Amino acid sequence: MGGVTKEDAGSSTRTLIYALLALACGHMLSTLLRTIPAISLDLMAADFATPPQTLASLTSIYHFAFAASQVPVGAAMDRFGVRPVSLGLLIGTIFGAVASAFATGPGSFLVGQLMLGIATSGMLMCPMTLAAKQLSPLKFGLWSGAILSIGNIGMLLSSSPLAFVVERFGWRAGFWISAVGGVAVLLAVFALVPRQPAEHKDDSSPLSQMMEVLRLGLSHQLRGLVALSLVSLAASLVLRGLWGGPWLMEVKGLTRIEVGNQLGMFTLALIAGPVCIGMIDRRLGHRRTVVAASHLVSALLLLLMALGAPGYPISSLFGVAVMPPQYDLVLFVLIGLAVSAQPLLYGMTRQLVDAQSAGKALSAINLSFFLGAALMQSITGAVAALYGLPAVMIFMAAALLAGTVVFLIYTSRAAAIK
Repeated sequence: MGGVTKEDAGSSTRTLIYALLALACGHMLSTLLRTIPAISLDLMAADFATPPQTLASLTSIYHFAFAASQVPVGAAMDRFGVRPVSLGLLIGTIFGAVASAFATGPGSFLVGQLMLGIATSGMLMCPMTLAAKQLSPLKFGLWSGAILSIGNIGMLLSSSPLAFVVERFGWRAGFWISAVGGVAVLLAVFALVPRQPAEHKDDSSPLSQMMEVLRLGLSHQLRGLVALSLVSLAASLVLRGLWGGPWLMEVKGLTRIEVGNQLGMFTLALIAGPVCIGMIDRRLGHRRTVVAASHLVSALLLLLMALGAPGYPISSLFGVAVMPPQYDLVLFVLIGLAVSAQPLLYGMTRQLVDAQSAGKALSAINLSFFLGAALMQSITGAVAALYGLPAVMIFMAAALLAGTVVFLIYTSRAAAIK
């Protein structure tokens, strides 16, 4: 009898792992789609006869749609379960990628980005919610880092490999490849994620569930986490997904392939970062301190990158017109490692709520992540147009500093997450 129980437990664990890996591939597809503009913004702008800064601002609709969808998606997962929600979102992602590939101007591109923002909104929350509801808080912390690392592989695919594809076949090819990838992930989720009733199913009305997501996000216990979440992921997404490419091409004079190589190293750091931060957290045991320190270091590194631009203090200090690309490469890698503390924010959130509210609480944090990304993308587009790219880096550094200060203030007495 005991052997059967152990065998059943092992089978159940394998099923859960396969399901989480399949769902995490959806998050990987989401990050690929989100970062396509970073490597091809100039070509898209030329095709649409639109200034790059204007097109960059238009891409923020993706993040706004993504953020706005967190509330209904979180409620839907608690109400219907992860599998049906994931399958529906993947179908929408395929259609959104095809629509973006067919875009002929700013208007149709905007529609494609809107579709993708809505459809990919649950790609991270699906594996996160499944893990949060079926794993202990300790194991959830491990898996949340793994899910983010797997998802960041999408950024790796959108660096040198995508640069090669764009250079050879044009920017539309990136969206066509993503559509094919969406079909593959859809089949994997259909085959590997089991049919099962929603865990901790909430039978209240959809409206009341959505209001509960907002209430949790505004609650005192999550307020500090929400404040930092607004700038945490935004810094890495906007740098990797939008301004990293123009910075290296326009300020440093690199070719598209060279830019892809540098952003590839940045992405490798973003993949390794959650694991490294998790190891530091487990060794030190002071999660709040680790989170705050990592974001402050990220702010300092962004400031150092800005100050290496032509005519800025660090370039003048070294007596050069502009700091060499190797300087930026080192900073990109260090930023990627330091800014990857999002799994700890998810872990803190999971510690503060019960399993029944896990999906909604995580959706509230995810809403903050991507609403922050949308706001930062829109604001930095205006900053770049008015003051140039170095000012964008300085603005992001200031945002990280402000978010960390608010986080420290509101979590100072939260013993559960120290």
